[in-house]
Amino acid sequence: MDGLLEVDVLIYPDGVRLARPEDIREWELETATKLALPSARLFVALYPYNPAAMSPNRETAAAELPFVPGQIIKVFGDKDSDGFYHGESGGLRGDVPSNMVAEVPVEDEDMKAVLMQQGFLLVDHTGRPDLSETSSVPDDVVVQRMVAIFEYNPWESSPNMDSEAELGFRSGDIIYVFGDMDQDGFYYGDLHGRRGLVPSNFLQPLPWN
Repeated sequence: MDGLLEVDVLIYPDGVRLARPEDIREWELETATKLALPSARLFVALYPYNPAAMSPNRETAAAELPFVPGQIIKVFGDKDSDGFYHGESGGLRGDVPSNMVAEVPVEDEDMKAVLMQQGFLLVDHTGRPDLSETSSVPDDVVVQRMVAIFEYNPWESSPNMDSEAELGFRSGDIIYVFGDMDQDGFYYGDLHGRRGLVPSNFLQPLPWN
């Protein structure tokens, strides 16, 4: 209709204002960003996964995400036709085989943030994430990730009388240790949901990233 001028307006809590071009661009960018972000779910790795050695798709192994048992992975969207999710963990992104992970049943966004910051969950011998055991670890205890460089059998190699309080492990096992080393040179650690003392001279630090 002649004589009418069309304008864009933005509605704020305190009233309606004329929209400037830069306001429109900012609103469009913010809206597009929100629409582009898929909802994220948290998964925990049940088994170790090295794409270079284990991937069924050799050509695309470089695009897959390596992980260790207990590692928390943020997953975006649904799995693809090959059974892979797209995920993120430790600052890396890549494809994640769905049969090697399990979803963590957490809806609260604050709890999700805590778990992502923590970086791992303990998993029991059935491969299920053990939320109760994780929550029993005090918040102020420093958790370190270690890799076993030698095999250790407490019943054969332990210098202690109470060897039943220790964990046996194999070379290459990933062990999460809690707190500082004790006066005898042992950490208190977790291996696939089993907990006990582990000798520090059989381990070396394994970076989270």
